Amino acid sequence: MNINTWIAKAKDGFNTLDVSEKYVDAALKWLEVWLRDQMFSDYVHQIQYLIENSRWNFLLDAFYQVIPFGTGGRRGLVGIGPNRINTWTIQASAQGHSQYLIKMFGDEAKKRGVVLTYDVRKYVQKGVYDDSAPNPVLDLDGRKLAIAAAEVYVANQIKVHMYDATRSTPQLSFSIRYLKAISGDMFSASHNLPTDNGKKVYDQYGGQLIPPDDQNLVDEVTRNVKEIKTLPFDTAKAQGLIEIVGDAVDEAYYAAVCPVSLSKERNLKIVYSPLHGTGLTSVYPILKKLGFDVTLDPTTSNLSGAFENVTFNIPNPEVVESFDHSLPFAKKMDADILISTDPDADRIGVMLRHKGSWQFLSGNEIGIILAQYAISKFKAQGRLNPDNVIIKTDVTTSLIQKIAAENGIRCIGDLLVGFKYIGNLMNKIEAENQIDHFILGTEESHGYLMGNYARDKDAACAAVWIGEHAAELKNKNKSLLDDLAEIYSRYGYCHNYLTEIRLLGAKGMEQILMIMNHLRDTRIDAFGEFSVQQKIDRRDGEPQPHLSRTDTSARNMLIFHMDNTPDTTSMRVTVRPSGTEPKIKMYFEVFGKPFNLENIDPEKEKIIKLRESLEKNVMQYCYKLLEVDFPDRGFLLFWQLPLDDKMKYFEIEEEISGLKRISDENERKEKLLNLLDFLGANPIQKIDRAFHDKHKIGILEYLGLTE
Repeated sequence: MNINTWIAKAKDGFNTLDVSEKYVDAALKWLEVWLRDQMFSDYVHQIQYLIENSRWNFLLDAFYQVIPFGTGGRRGLVGIGPNRINTWTIQASAQGHSQYLIKMFGDEAKKRGVVLTYDVRKYVQKGVYDDSAPNPVLDLDGRKLAIAAAEVYVANQIKVHMYDATRSTPQLSFSIRYLKAISGDMFSASHNLPTDNGKKVYDQYGGQLIPPDDQNLVDEVTRNVKEIKTLPFDTAKAQGLIEIVGDAVDEAYYAAVCPVSLSKERNLKIVYSPLHGTGLTSVYPILKKLGFDVTLDPTTSNLSGAFENVTFNIPNPEVVESFDHSLPFAKKMDADILISTDPDADRIGVMLRHKGSWQFLSGNEIGIILAQYAISKFKAQGRLNPDNVIIKTDVTTSLIQKIAAENGIRCIGDLLVGFKYIGNLMNKIEAENQIDHFILGTEESHGYLMGNYARDKDAACAAVWIGEHAAELKNKNKSLLDDLAEIYSRYGYCHNYLTEIRLLGAKGMEQILMIMNHLRDTRIDAFGEFSVQQKIDRRDGEPQPHLSRTDTSARNMLIFHMDNTPDTTSMRVTVRPSGTEPKIKMYFEVFGKPFNLENIDPEKEKIIKLRESLEKNVMQYCYKLLEVDFPDRGFLLFWQLPLDDKMKYFEIEEEISGLKRISDENERKEKLLNLLDFLGANPIQKIDRAFHDKHKIGILEYLGLTE
């Protein structure tokens, strides 16, 4: 077939999909470019393979747009097409970024240069493209993406400072400041699945771009890149345009983080899991340098983009299942605390031994503990004053504001989602010579920063405070949970919970827009039995007009304040589309009243039940907008599953139970795994609670199977 025939076949295939014509037209436009332009010749066979095999949904999603810039930069699936991470999308971004930097800073940009860092990710997925033929995205890793970007920067006469191996995101932030670079890139997809990668862009202060600067960069990349300039990496290195960053910067980073310590207490046994990522170069050496008794979990301490020893292959410390493989070792070592970090080591997760069992701390709980610990230490050292400040995002627990107010310090707590807004506010405080009064930056998604050495969250400094605070508590025969219980008793139990509706592809984008438009434009008096007291649309806030389209996008957030019950002081629901993934995120907060410490369990239980009821009512309201009859048992499925996968589970649930009739155990197991293949890694664990709720027994036991 000639190219016109391939395009015609794709058009016929796209027209069978339930999506708007504008998405079809955009996908066809880009598909034709990639099939005709010599620049993409290495991709043509694989594109034709997808067309031949009628992969219409996959193709449409890969070609209907250029991968966007969100709250965390550009990230998504590695693959072929403009809506995928590949050498072209990375080099096009680097070309636009180069043009942006030169327009902004001129020769200064060329002299100061950019810092490039990358983590462990590597694309090795089989069964998507033609595995028998060459594939330019197979084995594409962070280092190759960094090299591809470096070749563009140097061709634009911008110097490159590049690490020779993986490093963490916070070390990149530090390195930009330390080397006085003009900008920097981190090649990572943070805590996403192994199939993803991406590029986070940083400014000269070590923070991610905020509006309108991010919009200016996006416009440069999407509108003004006419030619991608490249200079071979080795040639550029020989010409001195690429400088390899050495051990001296590592040591400078360690020397900058260690002084955040507020205590010398180290009587604590820590097990640390980097979840196969770069925390081996940051969190672990820093804890060791400060004298902590820290042991690496052997199952998750090899650098690996497959994240093979992480349940669901999701290396996210927000997800309690990410501790499954490291927890047995922590128990074996009789550890007091288990710390983990995501692959680029900016987020921290914590589990701790408490009264004979191991308990998980949410991101909000860690933030509460850190805030209270820091305030108590500053007060004891005579450093606490009304100018001290804690900074948090709007969706982070309101309890931190109460703690700050009670102690007579400031809490700036209404920032938009994204740590870049915390970093930007730190810049303003620093410009006013007030940075010494900064105590803590915190966000609910397990991100924290203290000190003045970086402008992005860093798991290393959080690990230091968590470790030494836990050690001090251990000397009093207490744990971090005892500390948290006392805080709740004094202020009230503030229960925060995050969930999502994940809607994939171009159709999912339309559905997300429809839900947000409805919630924004419709008067909603109640979600079930929960009456709405006030709806706040962050798009209506200052500044007006918005700084840019990215500013409008960041403000796409609705807050519903609910009428109180006799047991609450406040209840709210915040709804926003994710800036980096195809989903609507919903943040629930139910704030109780102070109570006697001995009543903590029943107090927490009634607040949690209120949240569960509020969650179901709000989400069922949204499911009805999608014309989806969502069973209550669906709330027992793994919360990060796409909605289509959740509904597909209920379609095949009877088939699963029907496997019991097959006499051969091996055949039963094979058919079960085939049925659940669409769920990815650890499929049974994602659905077992919903199955158990109906059958009063787990899937494996029901079918008479072993693990």
